[in-house]
Amino acid sequence: MTGRLLGIARHGRPRGPIETLEKVAVSVEGGLAGDFRGMVKPGGRGRRQVSLMEARHWAAAMDELGHNLPWWNRRCNLLVDGIALPRVPGSRLRIGDVVIEIIQECDPCSRMEQLLPGLEAALTPDWRGGALGRVIAGGEIAVGDEIELDAVRPE
Repeated sequence: MTGRLLGIARHGRPRGPIETLEKVAVSVEGGLAGDFRGMVKPGGRGRRQVSLMEARHWAAAMDELGHNLPWWNRRCNLLVDGIALPRVPGSRLRIGDVVIEIIQECDPCSRMEQLLPGLEAALTPDWRGGALGRVIAGGEIAVGDEIELDAVRPE
């Protein structure tokens, strides 16, 4: 099963403005270059280096609420299309040379509710809020790159 990377976004500080990109370097030590969540702290495991969301889930939430906000308002890093994000921790996605291991569901926060009443609830069911991952192998990714399910780590 393969999909496409539709969007890349980052924010350099908590609650900072979102910047959308056409391409970005990704590393094991720093996640997406320039994104504040990517840096692995000393003694840390980088559990929230990258956030990913399916385009269809954002569209469904927008349809439910009768709005059409751009996807990056979700404040996630990568927007994917044509592939269902794995819901099993340890699953891996490959985007070019970059490998991201899924760690857990990305639950929507109250910030979504501040953005649009009802959005937090609309993103809550069925992993609609996306997934969090850590970088296993770095490289450079670009909008339009193919995404494939790489492997599922045995538990």
